[in-house]
Amino acid sequence: MIQLTNVSKIYPNGSRALVDISLKIDNGEFVFLVGPSGAGKSTLIRLLYREELPTRGQVTMNGRSMIRVREREVPQLRRNVGVIFQDFRLLPNKTTFENVAFALEVIGVGRREVRSRTKKALELVGLANKENCFPHQLSGGEQQRVSVARAIVNNPALLVADEPTGNLDPETAWEIMELLYNINRRGTTIVMATHAREIVDQMQKRVIAIEDGKVARDQRQGAYGYGT
Repeated sequence: MIQLTNVSKIYPNGSRALVDISLKIDNGEFVFLVGPSGAGKSTLIRLLYREELPTRGQVTMNGRSMIRVREREVPQLRRNVGVIFQDFRLLPNKTTFENVAFALEVIGVGRREVRSRTKKALELVGLANKENCFPHQLSGGEQQRVSVARAIVNNPALLVADEPTGNLDPETAWEIMELLYNINRRGTTIVMATHAREIVDQMQKRVIAIEDGKVARDQRQGAYGYGT
């Protein structure tokens, strides 16, 4: 599904975020990206939803080059990729329902379908009874559930998450991971950058370790592999 071939990312100041990375991620996989802060994990995540482009190399998704996609085609491409952030990034002046529905409205989905799909997404994340709440009325875990619902409301083939449990207490973090696990079981590919050692060790999924912009380790049923 996802193929990175000899990918490097060098910023204008000379910083080398990624160095000659080659990876293949298959449909339906659950992949953890681990490694020290500043290793290049977030840069790799941003390449997957075309927030950034590589300096060298090729990124393809389902055989389609992410580099050759025209700017006007990017919104269409992003419909197949859901994104979850550490800091939730909810619109403070919109309700739970409106935050999720907005992801559909901006791509022109009809009103009836917006309502149906938004309600289904909120039911899936356990927030059907919170649809009229504003972000400030929700706990951190509930806000992250809203961001998960927003990310999956388009039924994307790929879900990328950048430290989605980083601002949550351990119990709430596990609730989010159980949610992501169930979404993955429904067939969605998940790539998640994280520092959560206990989560990575217990879930025993594929682990790709990034160090100094390079792939240092790629293990099936891997462990976090770093100290606290």
